[in-house]
Amino acid sequence: MTPLEAVILAIVEGLTEFLPISSTGHMIIAEKMLGITSTEFTKAFIVNIQFGAILSVLVLYWRRFLQSFDFYVKLLIAFLPAAVIGFLLHDAIDRLLESVQVVAVTMLGGGVILLFVDRWFQQPSPDQKITSTRAVAIGFFQCIAMIPGVSRSAATIIGGMSQKLTRKNAAEFSFFLAVPTMFAASAYKLLKTYNAITADNINLLLLGNLVAFIVAMIAIKSFIAYLTRHGFKIFGWYRIIVGFLILLLNALGYNLSVK
Repeated sequence: MTPLEAVILAIVEGLTEFLPISSTGHMIIAEKMLGITSTEFTKAFIVNIQFGAILSVLVLYWRRFLQSFDFYVKLLIAFLPAAVIGFLLHDAIDRLLESVQVVAVTMLGGGVILLFVDRWFQQPSPDQKITSTRAVAIGFFQCIAMIPGVSRSAATIIGGMSQKLTRKNAAEFSFFLAVPTMFAASAYKLLKTYNAITADNINLLLLGNLVAFIVAMIAIKSFIAYLTRHGFKIFGWYRIIVGFLILLLNALGYNLSVK
């Protein structure tokens, strides 16, 4: 992997991790278009540049993370379903990731849902407090994103809107929930792949995290502003186009497996 390739992948990660468009589908396309050979380090790199994206949430919302102990209780409640189910089904999820058809179909299906989701949840509640009931419901919605191609951001935002949160508040809680979820997933992968990170390539990993951090900050701020004003429809059409693109590349004989 070259420094330029590391920067491009980090830009893709930073742009897509918090938008409802699935970072998995975009990473598949980016890797193959760049012609990057799959190695233990590239696998470690793709997972661990998420640390930079996580840091962007902490920097942008640091005051919210210091607001109260109850805030962390609600995050823990929302995080637990994915932690338990992800641990139990880790191997099955990895096998699903090998199927480009699964990714493409979920990209398409998720896109169709986003075309209509604004119509389904038009009347948010006057009470926007994150209760334990809302937190656990959003947590189970997050589990849907264990299926490759399903956006974690989209699943949790829709989960929040199903609990009558506004689009803005649902999106912000989705970002907060990303911190423990992505940290746990990244740390687990790091423990399994740390031997692939050496003195010769650690600079690429640091560069990737820096770029992912900067790009994710810009993406989060822009997304909140756009979502509040315009909703999800543009992201729905975008997912449909990317899903068709993945299917087309696969039909043309490109090996799009992320393994």
